[in-house]
Amino acid sequence: MTLEQAEVLDAADPLASYRAQFMCPAGVIYLDGNSLGQLPLATVQAGAEAITQAWGERLIRGWNEGWIDAPQRVGAMIASLIGAAPDEVISADSTSVNLYKLIVAALRLDPKRNVVVSEAGNFPTDLHIAEGAVAAVAGAELRVVERGALAEALGDDTALLMLTHVHYKTAERFDMAAWTKAAHDAGALVCWDLSHSAGAVAVGLNAAGADLAVGCGYKYLNGGPGAPAFLYVAKRWQERLHNPLSGWMGHAAPFEFADGYEAAPGMKRWLTGTPCVLSLVALESGLKLWADIDIRQVEAKSAALWIIFHAAGTAAGLECVTPSGPQQRGSHISFRHPNAYEIVQALIARGVIGDFRDPDIMRFGLTPLMLRHADIWRAGEMLREIVASGSFRAPEFAVRYAVT
Repeated sequence: MTLEQAEVLDAADPLASYRAQFMCPAGVIYLDGNSLGQLPLATVQAGAEAITQAWGERLIRGWNEGWIDAPQRVGAMIASLIGAAPDEVISADSTSVNLYKLIVAALRLDPKRNVVVSEAGNFPTDLHIAEGAVAAVAGAELRVVERGALAEALGDDTALLMLTHVHYKTAERFDMAAWTKAAHDAGALVCWDLSHSAGAVAVGLNAAGADLAVGCGYKYLNGGPGAPAFLYVAKRWQERLHNPLSGWMGHAAPFEFADGYEAAPGMKRWLTGTPCVLSLVALESGLKLWADIDIRQVEAKSAALWIIFHAAGTAAGLECVTPSGPQQRGSHISFRHPNAYEIVQALIARGVIGDFRDPDIMRFGLTPLMLRHADIWRAGEMLREIVASGSFRAPEFAVRYAVT
């Protein structure tokens, strides 16, 4: 593809107008929105109003003017993006905390089922949290196997199959309906981590018959660094599963200040501590952008961006580890190279921001609301030139940073 052809695609892009609604720094092609989404311009005003007016002027009265209901309100907005009902999703805490809640709840459901099955190479925090969760339930076990062995790992002792819908390194996507059925056929529940899915690909939790899910708000949902996460519990399980972190906001009557705990009905029981209001304001502002967006157009543009960048990477001699079929992947593309870290740093020095994952993966987020086809073409040309020239071997690109 030529630059001119990419510009023709931009001229016909039905999502082109959304770019103007985000802060896009001059001279930067941002290919890391799958790690931290860009700042919606509306969030700047919403945040300022929340601080100076809602907090500054209204003070504690703000709790009666929208703050207390923010977790449910924001959760309902996320529900529309993941194929859930508005009363099946709530926004709270972090992905890790929410995952802990759901794993422990699933393990306590049936004492005869005490095993959590997950994939080796899953996002590390999911496995770390699962280790801690099984340690909190007597007799529980975490069974981690390679992807190809997942089906045979399910059995009569399985309480929960815990999978990440889109893999954080390779972008490989599980067939949600098929794996949900596999878990159910074994008599187990399934919990999906949607951190690289929500706002990136079409997700149909209820259509797939899913039981539980978690996800973060700071990637494709553009809620800001450390934005509140979300959790989903299918309606059929809401009164049978219980939050192990029984804090006052999950109480049936939190302001009666009773010593004993009584779980609230529905999704409210999955709250624990006081909601992070300012963070919820930022996330809610970002989510409002999705009101009129067709996720099918997002997927189609993501596929077009992928083709452009894949062509550049393969022309540079890089090994692509992301599936080629659009329905088998998320919205990022990853290449393998022994000098992946140095190549990413060389790109960043030229204003193309991607990221690196140990030991040899360079990962590039394709966020259709902000990126133009011409941006991807230019980034691809820089990638090809850096690899072909060997300029990534300059000593300054070997300096390691904690976050890339």
